[in-house]
Amino acid sequence: MKKTAVLSAALVAVAAVVTAQTPSPAQPPQAAVVAPPQGGAVDPMAPPLEAQGFTYDPAGRPDPFVNLVRRGLDAQRSLTSDRPAGLAGLTLAEVALKGTVHSGDGYVALLQGADNRTYIVRAGDKLFDGAVQAVSQDAMVVLQDVSDPLSQETRREVRKALRESEDR
Repeated sequence: MKKTAVLSAALVAVAAVVTAQTPSPAQPPQAAVVAPPQGGAVDPMAPPLEAQGFTYDPAGRPDPFVNLVRRGLDAQRSLTSDRPAGLAGLTLAEVALKGTVHSGDGYVALLQGADNRTYIVRAGDKLFDGAVQAVSQDAMVVLQDVSDPLSQETRREVRKALRESEDR
């Protein structure tokens, strides 16, 4: 009895699935009737009409389409000038501190640039947008040039840690 009930339930389920997947009968396509325009014929390939006498006057307002992240001399410097080769052509954002080594003169930093090359840096070495001020056991301090016209300071200290803190 149970076997018959289970078999009939399975048969009904299969029939429901098969009927749900059958496509509906295709309807014959209806011909689209295109009515001619009332005012005259318009050529779809004709060039668009030109604007009639509109000019934009910014009246001293900043351009709303200028990227606010890269503004001031930083944007001009990266766009207009060619960077020197090597470490002097890399910005602070393009390098990562990979290690520090204690030598006889103090600590030396091992940096990996955006070009995937490794550079050995000491205090006083120059980057494209700053200079290395100090190298310690677990970090490097860079005095970065700030070219933001809205900022009062022209340089800021940036600390690049060997290992980023895990609370970030």
